[in-house]
Amino acid sequence: MSDSFNFYTFLSLFVCLLIGVLFAWLLYGKTKDLDKRLRYGLAIARTIVVTAIGFLLFFPLIRSVSYNPEKPIIVIGQDNSLSVGNITSTGFNKQLYEEQMQRLAKELSEQYEVSIYNFSDSVKSGFDFSNQGKLSNGAQLIAKLNDEYLNRNVGAVILASDGIFNRGGSPLYELNKLKAPVYTIALGDTVPKKDLLIANINHNNLVYRDNDFTIEVQVQAFEARGTESQLSVSTNGKRIYGERLAVTSDAFVKNIPIKLKATGLGLQKYTVELSPVSSEISEKNNVQLIFIDVIDAKQKVLIAAAGPHPDITALKQAIAVQKNFEVKVAMAEELNTLRPEDYGLVILYQLPSTVFDASSFINKLSAANVAVWHILGAQSNINSFNQLQKQVRFSGSNNTLQETFSDVNTGFTAFDLDKAMAKQIASFDPLQAPFGNVVVNGNSSVVLNQRIGKIGTDYPQLFFMADNGKKTGFLIGEGLWRWKLSEAGEAQQEPMVFNSLISKTVQYLSVKDDKRKFKVYAAKNTFDENENILLNAVLYNDSYVSVNTPDVSITIKNDAGKAFKFLFSRTDAAYQLDAGTLPAGNYTYTATTVLGNKNYAVQGVFYVNAMVAEYQQTVANHQLLNTMSVQTGGKMYMPQDLLTLVDAIRSNDQIKTLSYEDRKYEELINFKWLFVLIMALLTMEWFFRKRNGEI
Repeated sequence: MSDSFNFYTFLSLFVCLLIGVLFAWLLYGKTKDLDKRLRYGLAIARTIVVTAIGFLLFFPLIRSVSYNPEKPIIVIGQDNSLSVGNITSTGFNKQLYEEQMQRLAKELSEQYEVSIYNFSDSVKSGFDFSNQGKLSNGAQLIAKLNDEYLNRNVGAVILASDGIFNRGGSPLYELNKLKAPVYTIALGDTVPKKDLLIANINHNNLVYRDNDFTIEVQVQAFEARGTESQLSVSTNGKRIYGERLAVTSDAFVKNIPIKLKATGLGLQKYTVELSPVSSEISEKNNVQLIFIDVIDAKQKVLIAAAGPHPDITALKQAIAVQKNFEVKVAMAEELNTLRPEDYGLVILYQLPSTVFDASSFINKLSAANVAVWHILGAQSNINSFNQLQKQVRFSGSNNTLQETFSDVNTGFTAFDLDKAMAKQIASFDPLQAPFGNVVVNGNSSVVLNQRIGKIGTDYPQLFFMADNGKKTGFLIGEGLWRWKLSEAGEAQQEPMVFNSLISKTVQYLSVKDDKRKFKVYAAKNTFDENENILLNAVLYNDSYVSVNTPDVSITIKNDAGKAFKFLFSRTDAAYQLDAGTLPAGNYTYTATTVLGNKNYAVQGVFYVNAMVAEYQQTVANHQLLNTMSVQTGGKMYMPQDLLTLVDAIRSNDQIKTLSYEDRKYEELINFKWLFVLIMALLTMEWFFRKRNGEI
């Protein structure tokens, strides 16, 4: 309907009508030759035409208002997790409950708009009473409702759950956004049952082979006083730890530290298990698996020098901050007793030197496939350095030194140096560098450039190169100890930026590049059993350019030898596979492809971890459900009373139909019938005037 017609509208319409009458009177008031009825008819037609045209001129727009009613929306959320289906109160009839929930939805739909969801580790539409969800995430349901029903007429939310939410946190704090009462149906059982469980295991994800490490196991027991259990740890089918455990109270909690030794190499699976006791409600929470990545011995770094220098101590301390590096310092004749291949990185500090050329050790180093970091300073023998390698040629003399400050190269991407680190590095004291020009033969990756005073240059200060897969680093200048002191300052704080720069440099140089032409790897080593298994693959041609023309197939096998075969999908320049979810267990895979006349095959392993979160807590949390209802103006109901919810919702005066006003403006000229009317009246008037000789 239109609300545009008010007093002023009618007044304007009246004026337009008077103008129309005036026009008609002037045209037909003194015309005596026309029939009286025809004259009156033509006068009326002219009055209508002039009035309509005048109204179009004065009111080109007309506002219309419509009202759209919206029924209240009743949202029903059913907890579909394992705990709801497996742990029920005495006398609970699951079949009857399901029938009554469907009946509740049907009766409410007669008067309201009903939306039904089931939730566990995900939120889906409709009822699902299978109770196979591995997790219970009530916050995810509330977040979905907040997104989908924002500014909608949500009358009420009916939430059927046991109140055990083990993912996503408590939904209590997001409920107010819905601005609707929450009626909860209290499922599960609040009476504790006899149960032993492993509640939590604290452990490191990474340990070194042959090192001892400790895991801390938290054991809980309910209503099991006077019983005994056996706590054991096993790996690769072999038991490596056992302990008798006596339960001394009805609500028993104990943290047990267990010291183990890292054996094997790679990702190792450890099974922590409690032996069950009689009449235990669930044995599935008696076992937990942990996965620990066991890596080889620490990466060895050798600092080789002609003699003592404060820089050597600064380097050693910075590298030793990373626990996976083992640093050794060797000087002068001691170097001749060492094997360079025993180290992942050799730092040649001002070697060859003017006082000790270390030719024997350097010759052995040149023959070994070991990364090298050259540091040049006042004691460096520049001529011997130029003869030692062909990547960098230094034209100058170490008899003359110059001070060079440091500027971070913003185009460097091999490792991260953020803006705060770059600013700190730029404020470091200058290094003492041999005077001369540096000529780099080949491609280099520059970390730091030299700055002379306040003038930035393109001369590199710290940079990396590679020769047949062997990484080489270069630092032009000595005085690293000044960097450390300038950052520590008077407060003697830990030199975080200096340590980080040295550690990242050492790690970059010591890590060997993977030059395999066909690589396949899982997105992670362990997946939960409700996660999709994602694998990636990349294939390189002889020029080491990634290609994805050939097909890549993969066969995944479980412990029983059952094979699952897949074909990778192509991405822009690589491959990806989503293998969906798989049951808990150990899996091996073999991926194959053919490029040209070469066959490639890659093998790997990943684990799918069984989820026991739904068995970790067996006592329903009805207190939380009641708080949710009270906070929002709803009420908690027991399952046997859920049909009374229909009357409770119908009697709630706050749950009512809302009417939304919809206003819009339209141009009168868009009303085609008005144009047709004006043209028809003018045509009719012209016809009759023409026929009667008035034109």
